[in-house]
Amino acid sequence: MQDLAPLNLAAIDVMHVVPLGVAFLLGLVAKAANLPPLMGFLAAGFILGALGMHDTPMLEEIADLGVTLLLFTIGLKLHVKDLAAPVVWLTASVHMLITTVVVALLLSALALTGLSFFSAFDTNTALLIGFALSFSSTVFAVKVFEGRAEMSAIHGRIAIGLLIVQDIFAVVFIAISAGKVPSVWAFLLFALIPLRPLFFRLLEAVGHGELLVLMGWLLPLVGAGLFELVGIKADLGALVLGILLAGHAKTNELAKSLLSFKDLFLIGFFLSIGLSGELSWAVLGAALLLVLLLLPLKALLYFLLMTRQHMRARSATLASAALTNFSEFGLIVGAIGVTNGWLDGSWLSVLAVALALSFLLASPLNAMSKRLYARWRHPLHRFETRTRLPGDDMIRPGKAQVVVFGMGRVGTGAYDYLRSIWGDVVLGIDINADYVDRHSAKGRNVVLGDATDADFWARAERSGRVKLALLAFSDHESNMAVARLLKEQGFELELASVAHYPDHEEALRSAGVNAVFNFYASAGESFAEHVAEEFGDRIDKELGQPA
Repeated sequence: MQDLAPLNLAAIDVMHVVPLGVAFLLGLVAKAANLPPLMGFLAAGFILGALGMHDTPMLEEIADLGVTLLLFTIGLKLHVKDLAAPVVWLTASVHMLITTVVVALLLSALALTGLSFFSAFDTNTALLIGFALSFSSTVFAVKVFEGRAEMSAIHGRIAIGLLIVQDIFAVVFIAISAGKVPSVWAFLLFALIPLRPLFFRLLEAVGHGELLVLMGWLLPLVGAGLFELVGIKADLGALVLGILLAGHAKTNELAKSLLSFKDLFLIGFFLSIGLSGELSWAVLGAALLLVLLLLPLKALLYFLLMTRQHMRARSATLASAALTNFSEFGLIVGAIGVTNGWLDGSWLSVLAVALALSFLLASPLNAMSKRLYARWRHPLHRFETRTRLPGDDMIRPGKAQVVVFGMGRVGTGAYDYLRSIWGDVVLGIDINADYVDRHSAKGRNVVLGDATDADFWARAERSGRVKLALLAFSDHESNMAVARLLKEQGFELELASVAHYPDHEEALRSAGVNAVFNFYASAGESFAEHVAEEFGDRIDKELGQPA
């Protein structure tokens, strides 16, 4: 057998490692400043780009893999019915149309001022740039919602559905502009739909270990390859394969198994944004002007369109904040414009810098969005309609005195135990509509809602009935967000929470949580108590202990 060549670490180009090292350091700085790490990754790209570094093939591949895995995991959690809702397709369509026209008019007005970058504009060029800036970033929005465990919340589902509609517009534009139509073999892709039961069986057969992870890698890559083969954008294939698996009981586990890989590869995406633009004072000035003029317009337009479609002001605010940015698809549209001679090459740098600046501004905006809503909720309520979008109703605690937030495995166990003691005064609340339906079918009193909803706590405070709340979320940030909200509003009740790490336990206690259950540290003790209850009498007899 031929000997395998040893790994030559010296052959690895150090310039491939430097961007990741700088991204790590600046991500650490951002985290220490209580900002999302992606702000550090973007800053790293900017700094390296200013020092003359360019995008490398390695970073491009990492970024592409990150986006492919991202779209696959989006598909896993997507309900096709969400795309058919008017609040999704109508908001996306009207928003893109209005934004494109307004940006074109704005650019035409700026052309009259004689400013560089804005001179010599014709109508078609202005409309093309307007179209490029009308998109919002899928990658950014998903990172926001995943960080707050809100992918299943109604504002998360609607925002993601709206972004997918935008992505479909982008795919159509790319096909038309390239003069490229899908192959006749593309119709064979419909054969994937009858294969759905087979995918389900495979998902059940792979178990919970490395085969599940391997399947999570294989399916999006196969989907991307198949779609690319027949002339359709590859990323769309990863999304479709994810949608085909959506609804299975193991899709949540599959998504979690890919989470670390996806987050790691998306670092390459955020780095490449900063590296793709050549900085100059003229480019920076033009990009900053676009950001300051257009981002408030985008946010306001999203909010107005969503509230007109009967969304609550809170849901519309959180969704709009996540969509207040420019998109990576804008760079693709710009690149096509430059290639076809419709756009000057310098505008690609302007779009890249505007995209990065929009992320830098949107990150703190989303970090503060719930607190901003809590402060301004009364004026924002004036924009609401009298009717409510199905699934976006206010949480009504009714006669509940004990509420359990997060009806996963831990929350369900807590709910069942407390209900067996105190009866129907216990209420379960979860942000995931599928979980709520499953629990309701089993006779549990569980409603759809978000623990970080300031409107709910204001109502609960007025009723005075809720005496105890249990926070059983799997992510620490959600538990902390509720604790901070109650502390800010001066709401007095007994508050208990789960935690996974000692530093999380300490942070929760500092935030005002009365009792913290360290899940890992206390699991053994709880297990022993259960065993003692089950076999205690028999073991006492064996050991000669009094019963």
